[in-house]
Amino acid sequence: MKIHKTALVNPDAQISEDVEIGPYSIIGPDVKIDAHTKINARVIIEGSTQIGKDCEIGIGTVIGNPPQDLKYKGEKTEVIIGDKNVIREYVTINRGTGEAGVTRVGDNNLIMSYVHIAHDCTIGNGVILANMATLAGHIVIEDNAVIGGLVPIHQFVNIGALSMIGGISRVAKDIPPYCLAAGNPIRLYGLNVVGLRRQGISGKKMSMLKTVYKIFFRSQRNTSQAVREVKKIENLCEEAKHFIEFVEASERGIIKE
Repeated sequence: MKIHKTALVNPDAQISEDVEIGPYSIIGPDVKIDAHTKINARVIIEGSTQIGKDCEIGIGTVIGNPPQDLKYKGEKTEVIIGDKNVIREYVTINRGTGEAGVTRVGDNNLIMSYVHIAHDCTIGNGVILANMATLAGHIVIEDNAVIGGLVPIHQFVNIGALSMIGGISRVAKDIPPYCLAAGNPIRLYGLNVVGLRRQGISGKKMSMLKTVYKIFFRSQRNTSQAVREVKKIENLCEEAKHFIEFVEASERGIIKE
């Protein structure tokens, strides 16, 4: 364990032997930090916060501070962060709100400078949040999504897997999986073909997803009609099934073309 002499680490914190903690960082009593994680200078980690293995936390980041929620009355809530995350400078990650509230970040994510992740958000694996992306409470971002810089996302919005949102786009409704979205007002611009290829999606599956996309967004059908039409397709791939499940579960409604 390599702890700078100016760092303040509570003796009750659970710190693995090979964790590095930089100058003037502050680690609270209910914090757990797993192996090979590096905490840079002037980082504050407080509250009930768990950080996994092989993470790097950038200068000035604050993790586990109370939620910015007027309903919060001091309940014990958590932040749980997985393995191999890169969290850059001055990121803020609030812990959950209410009874047993949890803010979760999965594995292998890149969270760039000045990103804010509010209470009770759930970030999957392989997600990229570009500089100054701002997440309100209770947002879900599925695996391998990419959120551009300066993007504000409304509370309770869901962002689908392998979707990509262009910078400076205001997101107030759900973004379906595998789609490109941008603009103000925001709208869809087709499938994230490059992202799908990078994830090894086969040509047959790609063709099926293109068919599903056309039924939903380039026909005269409303959402319910499109769902019924897509369900008629035989041998739907798992990605197409996930697309339908995402749309059917949407409470805020989905962004369209």
